[in-house]
Amino acid sequence: MAKQITSSEFEAEVLQSKEPVLVDFFATWCGPCKMMAPIIDQLSEEMEGKAKVYKIDVDESRDLAAKYSIMSVPTIVFFKNGEIADQIVGAVPKEKLVDKLNALL
Repeated sequence: MAKQITSSEFEAEVLQSKEPVLVDFFATWCGPCKMMAPIIDQLSEEMEGKAKVYKIDVDESRDLAAKYSIMSVPTIVFFKNGEIADQIVGAVPKEKLVDKLNALL
């Protein structure tokens, strides 16, 4: 299952990661976010050891949502070497996320 992190963990877990990182910016009240949750959890298990997968609740971490200009949820941001490498807004098929992560490996 994908770990939910907070603003205080973000730098260590995402920006300082040696591996590519997928961050799912979501909200508990968001329907498409709920549809994406099982896919994000599957990716977390399948990519273990290759990439990291985290979830951030935009209502709990408003500072990160503002910093990364998250205007709608779900927004999935891909980080590599502490920098944004790619971004997807909205619900998408698992294969699209897998392709983007594999491109960063």
